[in-house]
Amino acid sequence: MRTSSVLLALALCGCAAGSSSDPTSSGTTEPGNGGSGGTGANGGGGGAGGDGGSGGTDVPVPLPALPLHTSGRWILDANDQRFKLASVSWYGAEEKDYVPAGLERADRRDIAKLVRTLGFNSVRLPWSNEMFELNPVISDEVIAANPDLSGRRALDVFDAVIEALAHEGLVVILDNHVSIADWCCSDTDGNGLWHTAGYPEASWLADWAAIVERYRDQPAVVAAELRNELRPAGGQTPVWGGGDPLLDWHAAAQRGGNAVLGINPDLLIVVQGLNYSADLSGPYNLPVQLAVEDRLVYAAHDYAWFHENLATYDELKTTLGNMWGYLLVQDQAYTAPVWVNEFGTCHTSATCVTDAVGQGFWFAGIRQYLTEADIDWAYWSLNGTQARGTGRTFGAEDSYGVLDTAWAASASTDLLDALKTIQPATQGP
Repeated sequence: MRTSSVLLALALCGCAAGSSSDPTSSGTTEPGNGGSGGTGANGGGGGAGGDGGSGGTDVPVPLPALPLHTSGRWILDANDQRFKLASVSWYGAEEKDYVPAGLERADRRDIAKLVRTLGFNSVRLPWSNEMFELNPVISDEVIAANPDLSGRRALDVFDAVIEALAHEGLVVILDNHVSIADWCCSDTDGNGLWHTAGYPEASWLADWAAIVERYRDQPAVVAAELRNELRPAGGQTPVWGGGDPLLDWHAAAQRGGNAVLGINPDLLIVVQGLNYSADLSGPYNLPVQLAVEDRLVYAAHDYAWFHENLATYDELKTTLGNMWGYLLVQDQAYTAPVWVNEFGTCHTSATCVTDAVGQGFWFAGIRQYLTEADIDWAYWSLNGTQARGTGRTFGAEDSYGVLDTAWAASASTDLLDALKTIQPATQGP
């Protein structure tokens, strides 16, 4: 998420007995049984805590017919029926606490159940290369409401959260949000490319290979979002095509996507655009091509501050159509699903959701655009409270979150009701 102070130029367990230090091993969960921790900095252990405990739903909710795939502009299930992503982003694991936020306030299983009961069918889970490679033992402070995770490592907690979501029938999209663990995003945070000095492209590819292997046997993990919000970093600006391997995001996305598919060919590959993912005009002339067909999904972001002096819905519609909406036109060389996997507004007032001017006007407009074409989406964010990062305060209210600060209910009826209008699928192949 790009902070609103910067405007764009343009107008997303119980465990098996055998523990492992292999970061690709997530273990196998058993309801109601706690597991033992892994060893070593990247020790995966055998998962952490089951879903038959005090929180969540006692009987697992079935997952959709998997794996997912694409056909033209649609995402389909294994029975070739439309599966519309009506998602929410649950951030925190990519930041300085290394775990999804809110685990200090509520049981992960209760949070997962709440996500489902509020009508969402999927969760976008950000992660950082630093979190994955460092994999530290987690402070009890940030998992206080999940005491069965005490003493566990970051990846064990990540496993347990995914297990809780899977138990509720929710599918998960893994989002490589940043390299260096921190709040995102700005031109100066050093995370604008898919590589940094400390985490070069080789690390990015290796970490993707390892995390895909880790969740290879977890069917709820359905997609790999290769990188979040490509933008300037260190005076360099990413481009779509152009030949420089350090800046050409189109070529890097193909390398990354094919590396993922080489390990798990059933995953969807999510590719964001440039300029904070506001701009997906590049695929018009140079679409992404992957080694496995029917796996590509493009991802776009949109916020009120992307549009200075927005006056009419037609103006918004034209801008979005030029930047990424055109990708939904069927039977073109570039046709693919578009998942608008970040958009959001404040929950502090009804005018955040709908208004004659300003943020509420934009939010009503983006919802209208999503409705007219029945576009897949993910709201930013689920979080009732913030994670620790630059400019952020651990435990403080997130005024853009769906949930309240107790992580126990929606923060705003106005916001939730608005999102519920775009949750159902109304179109299909």
